[in-house]
Formats: sequence, structure tokens, C-alpha cells
Amino acid sequence: MNIELVLGDITEQHVDAIVNAANSSLLGGGGVDGAIHRRGGPEILEECRVLRAGRLGDGLPTGKAVATAAGNLNARWVIHTVGPVYAKREDRSYLLASAYRESLRVADDLGAKTVAFPAISAGVYGWPADDAARIAVSTVRDTPTSVDEVRFVLFSQPMYDEFVAALADF
Repeated sequence: MNIELVLGDITEQHVDAIVNAANSSLLGGGGVDGAIHRRGGPEILEECRVLRAGRLGDGLPTGKAVATAAGNLNARWVIHTVGPVYAKREDRSYLLASAYRESLRVADDLGAKTVAFPAISAGVYGWPADDAARIAVSTVRDTPTSVDEVRFVLFSQPMYDEFVAALADF
């Protein structure tokens, strides 16, 4: 699998699937989640509402992933995943790794060959950038998948630099 780093806006990527760092409600929010819902349009929110009315009545659990259509995005699907909120007193890194693994599993189920990821949990959920990058890169590298290309799309130069460093370590 090829891993690519991009400094930019994940909503502008031309890929099979865009991963959304969602909240458990799946009904939109801030950061990457809000940007994906705004750019993708109402089709994404409608599919999320259907999921919430059915099998995800209690929301999407942390570390899990589910797909919807991509609406107006340059992708076929959006894979929504919920990363953990960072906590100094509790190791939740297994949940962050699970968010990446589960997203790749869903991508495989869909037949997606190109997937764009944000830095899950590294925004308002407070995960330290260096550790978020290390977990993201190592988990994607170590997860068996049929995906041909993973593109980490980082919104800021400091986050991009952390991913460059993490990728150089592998």
C-alpha cells in the first residue's frame, strides 16, 4: 500500500472514500466533521439519520466505523469513525488505532482502493499531534487491507510535519 501525505482540505480530495472524524451522534459537528457535512450536502446527513433511526440508535461507538454516500464530495463514500477524546490518565490509544483499522475494514467491504484520512482525534479531542501521527501511520501500515492508497490529509503545517516525522520512522 502507498501512503501519501497532503497538506490541505480533505473535502477537496478525489478518492473512493473520505474518512470523517465524526462524533458519535453522526449528525455533524465542528472541524473535519462539519466541513464534510457542509461540502457533502444533505444526502450525508440524511443517511446518518437513517443509521441513527435503525441499527445505530445509541450512536456510533468510539473506535468503530460506518459508511454513507458522499453527496457532493469528490468521493463515492464517506466512512464515519469516532476517535477517542485524549485523556492523560487513561490510555485510549487502542481506541484510536481501532478507528483507523475499522475504517480500513469498511473501505475493504466497500471495495474502496483510495482512502483519505484526517488526523483522527488530533483536533478538538485533544490528542497530542506527535502521538496521533505515530498511531495513525503505524496502524495503517500494520493493518491488512486491499486499499491501494491511503492519503493522510492534514489541515495545518505543524500536523503535516508530525506525520512526515512519523512516516520517516517506519
